[in-house]
Amino acid sequence: MDRSCFPSAFACVPDGLVSFTYELLDLTSLGSVRDFAQRLVSQARLLDLLINNAAVMAPKERQDGFELQPQTNYLAPFALTTQLIPLLRMAAAPRVTQVSSISHRDGKIDFEDLQWKTRKYNAMASYAQWKLADLIFAFELQRHSDANGWGLFSNAAHPGLAVTDLVANSRGQNDVMVRMMKFLGSLMRQSAEEGALPILYAATSPDARPGTYYGPRNRMETRGPVALAKPAKQSLDVAVAKRLWRVSEELTKVL
Repeated sequence: MDRSCFPSAFACVPDGLVSFTYELLDLTSLGSVRDFAQRLVSQARLLDLLINNAAVMAPKERQDGFELQPQTNYLAPFALTTQLIPLLRMAAAPRVTQVSSISHRDGKIDFEDLQWKTRKYNAMASYAQWKLADLIFAFELQRHSDANGWGLFSNAAHPGLAVTDLVANSRGQNDVMVRMMKFLGSLMRQSAEEGALPILYAATSPDARPGTYYGPRNRMETRGPVALAKPAKQSLDVAVAKRLWRVSEELTKVL
């Protein structure tokens, strides 16, 4: 029987089969991200594809230290991606896809109070800010790759309004916001599987393009077939993107 050998992360297996290995990674902990990245880098395994998809949405209270939403939704993915760039550059056609949200349209990067320490905590505004940051990062990563010859393909996608337990896991099943989201979802929602399609398209399609953004086509990008999504004007501000990158390096200590 012919056999195909995969990179060191995998075993040699019969054609058509792939074996998987698993690593511990907690995106609420920058220490866990650092340990995970160091383990992979030490093994010198090339990395073809990275999808940053973990998220929490609108927890009721601000957490101590790094607020939970930027920690999970943006800072940890930023730290993870930048530490794995050497492995991505080893691949023939490496691709990185950030998962943003239609909520990014309401976001604004407040550099004077990124962690909501002086303002009254607004969970949804925080979520929008950091989903905007994800989209900004996707575009700026492509600029860095082009400028430095990394050969990376960076883009972003969002799932529209997909039926998941994202909000309920943050706030509890009986929360008012959870009930409201369920009601809105009954009018406009699509399945979790349908919501995954723009992300899979951005990450794997030969027709996807670097520096682009994908989402559902219909009903203000809440559902429907995959299409190019419209990034908000604030996601295209190059000066903000450069400053956000510098601040992110400082906060995550990835220099």
